[in-house]
Amino acid sequence: MTARERNESPFGVAMHRQLKLIHQMLRNDLTVCRELATDVAAGAAAADVVDRLAELQANSPIWNLQINCLYHCRIVHMHHHHEDMDMFPALRRSNPDLGVVVDRLESDHRAISVLLDNVESLARKLDGATSSDERDTLVLALRDLATRLLEHLAFEEENIAATMRSWVTWPG
Repeated sequence: MTARERNESPFGVAMHRQLKLIHQMLRNDLTVCRELATDVAAGAAAADVVDRLAELQANSPIWNLQINCLYHCRIVHMHHHHEDMDMFPALRRSNPDLGVVVDRLESDHRAISVLLDNVESLARKLDGATSSDERDTLVLALRDLATRLLEHLAFEEENIAATMRSWVTWPG
């Protein structure tokens, strides 16, 4: 089946490709965060964790845009804000049948925002975290964030692709 037969446009395909690219960068960074969570749980020294974060900054396309690793959470917040303000209303206008999907995505954003804030708060305390309870709390927070965010990204990509790919221009 051709793109035209699937009711796809070059603009919509490009918009969908851009969304998936950003999501893949987030997935790659989450893989490193999961590895860091394992290291922190094993009692890694703060200096070792800082070195890994610096490596992530140097190699991650998203994190290269930022000053330090905590801004990764800010990027996700900003990405979700853009989707909430621009993309989701456009999806609702162009395909009202996606209302339930968009409602879930918006709900996911609110839940993920709380998780991001928690990870940021715990990560800021890492240098002073001496007890295993503090480290374990950060590990669990990183794992919860990764699990919820990866589920959200997959659901979003799967459920809005056809509509996005049909856009000829930004639905306004």
